[in-house]
Amino acid sequence: MTTAGAKVHRGALDDLDSLRSGAAAADGVVHLAFKHDFSDYAGAVAADLRAVEAIGAALEGSGKPFVNTSGTLMLAPVLGPGRLATEEDVIAPGSPPVPRIESENVAVALAGRGVRSSVVRLAPSVHSSADKHGFIPLLIGIARDKGLSAYVGDGATRWPAVHTLDAARLFRLALETAPAGSRLHGVADEGVPFRDIAEVIGRHLNVPAGAISREEADGQFGFLSALVSLDNPTSSRRTRELLGWRPQHPALIPDLEEGHYFR
Repeated sequence: MTTAGAKVHRGALDDLDSLRSGAAAADGVVHLAFKHDFSDYAGAVAADLRAVEAIGAALEGSGKPFVNTSGTLMLAPVLGPGRLATEEDVIAPGSPPVPRIESENVAVALAGRGVRSSVVRLAPSVHSSADKHGFIPLLIGIARDKGLSAYVGDGATRWPAVHTLDAARLFRLALETAPAGSRLHGVADEGVPFRDIAEVIGRHLNVPAGAISREEADGQFGFLSALVSLDNPTSSRRTRELLGWRPQHPALIPDLEEGHYFR
């Protein structure tokens, strides 16, 4: 970025003064950070909300773009299994299953305060050879440690997915042209059956893939057990129409078959 003329502004999620000054000096803001501390998820959610509020306050009345990050999985507990999530789906503040939704709603509301704000809801799998700490590497590590690449029940629950480079292009397009107050979906695969993911992982690790019950999921997946049971088919049709975004890179299963996750 520095070779392209950008200046580095160092800060931290808990250093709100640094976020305010950085946002005020920038041409636009993309907020991607989150404390992935599942031992204090409530604290991580609160820190994220404070950061969004601080950035929003610094940008108020400027007309500058602010792209916040959310996730499609947050829609699944509210919409229920089988329902295709769309950009028009909005979750009310205070919904018990999705505490992180408040930062999404606060960011969208900044459109009424003179900020060209938008939110990108990313698929749970943002995959590529650059993916070292996402859900797919975690699932691979679990399968390797347990000697079983498991799926819950019949494995028909679906996860959407997007390649890292396609997601990066979406954030650029959102920064440049997203309408104020828009919700966007970073989704290329609308829904990959979890059984298919588990079977590819099992084959590459040379461990069996098989079904486990919901009662066994905690022992297999730990904190991921609730997520792997969610059915989260998700559309990005509206996003593609608004921004002209067209995913061009490999889908999740072909990317897994490339083998780079297992080297």
